[in-house]
Amino acid sequence: MTLAGSLFPLLCWILYTFLASRIEVVRPSLSIIMGAQRRRWVENAVRRETPLDAILSGNLMSAVAFFASTTVLIILALFAVFGQINSVVEAVAAIQPDQALTKRDVEVHLAVLLLMFVLAFLSFTLSLRQFNHFCIMLGAADHAEESDPEEVFVIAALNTLGARNFNQGIRAYYFALGMLAWFVSPVASIAATVLIFVVILYREFFSASRNLVARLKLD
Repeated sequence: MTLAGSLFPLLCWILYTFLASRIEVVRPSLSIIMGAQRRRWVENAVRRETPLDAILSGNLMSAVAFFASTTVLIILALFAVFGQINSVVEAVAAIQPDQALTKRDVEVHLAVLLLMFVLAFLSFTLSLRQFNHFCIMLGAADHAEESDPEEVFVIAALNTLGARNFNQGIRAYYFALGMLAWFVSPVASIAATVLIFVVILYREFFSASRNLVARLKLD
């Protein structure tokens, strides 16, 4: 149960992407709907010469860069925790007196948590790179000529890929809450992860924001 509580949030984080892609076949997610709006953005951007698109692109990249740098700090903090592992074991033992947790159990849990944030960092940096490519492609578009549909598709696709990787990294923070619940008990970790899984699914497929944007798209 101790090991299951450690691995369950990581597995659910990975599983979510697979499950969401299957649900999107029958019900478009907020990400899918916003993908269409990203294409509209590019179609309009290649027809105008204003600083608006540069400002919007900069805001996107700033948000990704913020989370990437924050994730690095968390990774460094986790490495520092390994240096104080005995103190952590004592603290967890005080919280869970009924669980015969060992130093190895805590080390495994911290290692899984570290792996999750390393993968999140890779997602954020990939997202940042894709948004950078998006900015270059958008800047390279010739506003004086009729926009090429293929060029619009590629530019919008780069934006969508960047958003998807950004969302993947953000979800690591959500499921990390389940990892934190492990310090209360492994059962709490599993329960918190299931709750987070349901909440994220709801936000992506059934939330008010999703329904409003879907309505605008249909109109």
